[in-house]
Amino acid sequence: MTVAQAVQCHELALGDAATAARWDAFVRDCPQATFFHRSGWQRVIAEAFGHRCLYLYAQRDGRIEAVLPLVQVRSLLFGHALVSLPFAVYGGVAALDGAAGEEAAQLLETRADALARELGADHLELRQLARQHEGWPAQDLYVTFRKPILPEVEANMNAIPRKQRAMVRKGIKNNLRSEIDQSLDRFFALYADNVHRHGTPALPRAYFAALMREFGPDCELLIVSDEAGRPLSGVMSFYFRDEVLPYYAGDDVRARDLAANDFKYWELMRLACERGLKTFDYGRSKQGTGSYSFKKNWGFEPAPLHYEYRLYKRDQVPQNNPSNPKYKLLINTWRRMPLALANWMGPFVVKYLG
Repeated sequence: MTVAQAVQCHELALGDAATAARWDAFVRDCPQATFFHRSGWQRVIAEAFGHRCLYLYAQRDGRIEAVLPLVQVRSLLFGHALVSLPFAVYGGVAALDGAAGEEAAQLLETRADALARELGADHLELRQLARQHEGWPAQDLYVTFRKPILPEVEANMNAIPRKQRAMVRKGIKNNLRSEIDQSLDRFFALYADNVHRHGTPALPRAYFAALMREFGPDCELLIVSDEAGRPLSGVMSFYFRDEVLPYYAGDDVRARDLAANDFKYWELMRLACERGLKTFDYGRSKQGTGSYSFKKNWGFEPAPLHYEYRLYKRDQVPQNNPSNPKYKLLINTWRRMPLALANWMGPFVVKYLG
């Protein structure tokens, strides 16, 4: 009789293509996994930001039972953390259902705790969709918005609340058009200008290029232009299983008057419906913000995100986000900075703000 092996913890080495393929096969089939659990994020984050990536997986008898992507982020200004996963809205352990998966998940979390202590981190952060540890400090700032995509295009239009539907129809009447773009040029110009107006650093162009290179057709750019062909709004979306996740976006100052932002998300929903996708994931927003209200206006209901922490050298959960009053001066200064200078300096700051 063959005796089953105990579950063991391993680390995915950067460049180990064979194990990365096994990791991704597990993620594809694991109900708990998200787009952000894909192994490609290890290569993107290491390449674009130079952070140390510690991708853990639990294996028994040659079969992966759980994965936990972790990234070490060290900054004099923002602290030292081990995070699953920076630059992502979801993270934490993705494991098989049942007792075997629970055992594997516990093994990975125990190893993550030990790693954080060995590295001298201030805290360990797990960005989860569901609450996992009632005793851990938690961050309740963020929510996510997810909604089924109906099988018929017109049904999706009719499901949009009346006032928001009027904004979509306004964009249509303005003869806006959308197209899938293979080049970063128009999207990055819209994105960088948009975040600069809001006083936050832009992620580097090289990061977006790495995402497109790594994820191929699962990372797509949609651009909305006016009648003259001038770009007004753009979005980078991720595709995972039967879901679409609009993730990074930017708008020209003229977009609001022409309803280009509203038209953009409708076009993304329409295309997703025509492709047979089942879920529109509007992603993360901070409670009480304009983004939060905008998504609610589309008829999406917020669901809390459960970001949980192990604190080692601090007493409170970190607040490294624009809502923190201590960053107000930095935000106001960034808004006044010339765009070219802000785009040059941004990558040196934003790499620590994932």
